[in-house]
Amino acid sequence: MSRPMTASTRKANALQPQTPTDSSEAKEEKDKRCPNFVTMTVWQRVFAKWSNVEQLAFLVLTLWPWLSLFWRWNTTIMLVIAADQTSVSGDPISLSHDSTLHPPLPFPTTTKAPKCDRMFISNPNGPRNGTFNAPDFKNPTNHSRQCIYTFIAATNERCYTKYTARALYSRCNHEYLDLYTEIDDPHSDLITTPFGGRYCGRIPPRKRISMYHVLIIGFYTDKPTVDDFVFTGMYEFIDASRFQIGTPTPHMACGFTIRSDQKKEGNFCSPTYPGNKNQRVRLEFMDFDLFYGGPHCPFDYIKVFDGPDSSGPVIGRYCIQQRNLVIYSSTENLYVQFNTLNRIADSQNRGFSANFEFSERYVNLGFIQNNDGEHMRGSECDQTILSKKESNGTVYSPNYPFLYHPNTICRYFIYGLQDQQNLERVRLEFDKFEIPDTDPTCADSYLKLYLRGQEENQEFDKHDHSLCGRVLPPATVSDGPRLFMVFNSGKTQGQGFKAKYVFETEYLVPGTPAPDGSCNFTYFSESHLSGEFNSPRHPSNYPSNLSCIYTMEARPGEQIKLTFEQVSIKTLSTVQYGNSCQNDWIEIDNILSDGRPMVIGRYCGTKTPGPIVTNFGSQILRVSFHTDETNVGNGFRARYIFQSEESIFGDCGKNISDLEDGILSSPGYPETTATSGRYCNWYIYVKPHHRVLLVFTDFALQEAAEDVGCPTSVIRIWKSLDANPLEICGNRFVTAEKTTVSFRAVWTEIREGPHCDRFRCAINGYCISQQLQCNRIPNCGLNDTSDEDTCEIQQNDVQSTIDAEEISELDLYLLTGVIVGVSLLILMSICIWCHRKHKRRRDELHPHEVHHRHVCDAAGARFSSVDSV
Repeated sequence: MSRPMTASTRKANALQPQTPTDSSEAKEEKDKRCPNFVTMTVWQRVFAKWSNVEQLAFLVLTLWPWLSLFWRWNTTIMLVIAADQTSVSGDPISLSHDSTLHPPLPFPTTTKAPKCDRMFISNPNGPRNGTFNAPDFKNPTNHSRQCIYTFIAATNERCYTKYTARALYSRCNHEYLDLYTEIDDPHSDLITTPFGGRYCGRIPPRKRISMYHVLIIGFYTDKPTVDDFVFTGMYEFIDASRFQIGTPTPHMACGFTIRSDQKKEGNFCSPTYPGNKNQRVRLEFMDFDLFYGGPHCPFDYIKVFDGPDSSGPVIGRYCIQQRNLVIYSSTENLYVQFNTLNRIADSQNRGFSANFEFSERYVNLGFIQNNDGEHMRGSECDQTILSKKESNGTVYSPNYPFLYHPNTICRYFIYGLQDQQNLERVRLEFDKFEIPDTDPTCADSYLKLYLRGQEENQEFDKHDHSLCGRVLPPATVSDGPRLFMVFNSGKTQGQGFKAKYVFETEYLVPGTPAPDGSCNFTYFSESHLSGEFNSPRHPSNYPSNLSCIYTMEARPGEQIKLTFEQVSIKTLSTVQYGNSCQNDWIEIDNILSDGRPMVIGRYCGTKTPGPIVTNFGSQILRVSFHTDETNVGNGFRARYIFQSEESIFGDCGKNISDLEDGILSSPGYPETTATSGRYCNWYIYVKPHHRVLLVFTDFALQEAAEDVGCPTSVIRIWKSLDANPLEICGNRFVTAEKTTVSFRAVWTEIREGPHCDRFRCAINGYCISQQLQCNRIPNCGLNDTSDEDTCEIQQNDVQSTIDAEEISELDLYLLTGVIVGVSLLILMSICIWCHRKHKRRRDELHPHEVHHRHVCDAAGARFSSVDSV
């Protein structure tokens, strides 16, 4: 019966049970197989003299107080290690315990029952690869068990291992694996050997390659049952020549010199490539000067891959002279390829010299990969965030919410959509902010914002904001689709920042936008008495599938005037007004005082709507813009003015009722020059069951309505408040600035229904009042003068009557002036006549009156007087 021995080391010492009944021949054979035994301490020699359990138990109980004290003093216990009887033959490995050099969570005291060590040695006649797995044994007393797996390759080989963990405990206190990959001698002390990492749970170690020709795995467990499926793996002894990339540098573990006269091209990798998990590679070119054959480096170049081989993503292709070229891998793998043409290189190109470093201190990219950002390959922590159309997310500083590392610079490129259909901006709102800096100018630690974005070429314009401290910054909106940020941790440490970004559709429309980001804009007279608005992105094409609302709100006592300067709305209809506009269109509503909308018109195509003034008492004007999924144009541009409210009839309109006909004309008719900015409203009311017939006998506007619409003057006629008006370039007439207009229209009340007890027009069939016959006004409509044909007055008299009526409608001031002038002329004539009559009468009463005259001669000295007798 073998006796298990306890150990004080944290490594899984491959314990070989000692049997005192071994013969001298067996001991000699064992010495031949395991010649390198470790010298036993005094305590082990004492234990070896006891041949049964009772004696050993008595000794332990007797010496236990002294043993405990001795253990606290970290007394070194040397254990004998022998290879397992079932392992491949090889030299045993010596282990020792040192309390000052050990990895975290060292192996507890273990027992060596049953045997579980394994040794795999490369043999020219043996297998080059194989598998290994966890031992299979029972441990009902939950003793701490440990097993050592040793892989020994040939001198020109290295050990390659790959693992699969299936059922290890999630916490590294009951079961785990320890790795040692930097061992150059199987007899080395594992305590002083660099520790390769401890692993537990269901996440296995990544594939490992030994730095030299030895690799050791330690397995520890205190579970009552261990099955062989707890972990499995495969091993392979691989050629080490790929790691010998040049002439070894003396006194260096992994230094090499590569000379061009020995090797024109090749690859190089790290000593234990592909590296350790959670490590990253930093490659810095101290000098870089390769032949330049063009912008794409077609001849001599270095190509860097973010992965274990050339199938990985390309970080970059480099040639010509490079300065400050520093490249980071995303994981523990970085593949560098140097290519030259088969020629003699230009002696002026020096080549390159680079340093590399594997480290876990570089920024962990989880703060990018766990969100919507994408790491920019080759950088330490730069990232890009691309919009997914009005998407949003959160952006963090490195290592958030923990303290960020000093001397770290990360760049954030945040891009909204920008194409024919989309245009976005970026809104940034901070939730947390802590970037300590003793300098109020944020010279050392800062977060800089560039609201117009930057290119990815390391050349930056002046920033818009530089943020530091602990005060939460206000929300920020980019000036366009791009936002660029630079985080520099400097020499300090802090929690960093957490900010929410939102990609909002950028409409490029002035006005107060809706809080929800929709295409709704409001214009208040309190803010501006005049201004402009336009379709989204004007003068560029507007997006498809869009609905926008522009609302102008006036204060009491104000009216709103609206004029359009340019319109180009895509439509498939040849009629560009009213309900014919079914694709893209503009619709204008006058919101009455009771809240009801009064439709002013719907427009599409290239016809410009005429000027618009809100009704008396109406304080809201609404413009709706709608687009469908196909065809777009450059939209429209319009101008609004809030002005003082005027009469309900405007400048020249009136309310008409209790009449059967009448004449409407432009101000100053028949003159064609109209005062700018005038508008007139006529309200015509007729008896029930009657309609209004309106005929224009004269019509002249400045614009050609068929081509450009009615941008400066318009007549709109409403048949009802709920329907689109008839617009003919109105009961409303508005003139804009610098326009000429002249019109004259005759309106007539006509009776509805098939029966007519009045006068029936011969051609048009209208039923009009008999009082309208022979009134010298054609009331039967166009091309129908039957109401005047039967009259004794000829047609020229009719025209004379019309002209006389027109004269009677001259301006009142002009007529008054004429009357006053004539009156003054008559008064002056009467005065002259009276004066002459009085003079004749006086002459008749004194016919011989003597006139007295004074005459002065030429000398002036003598006067003579002559009196008439």
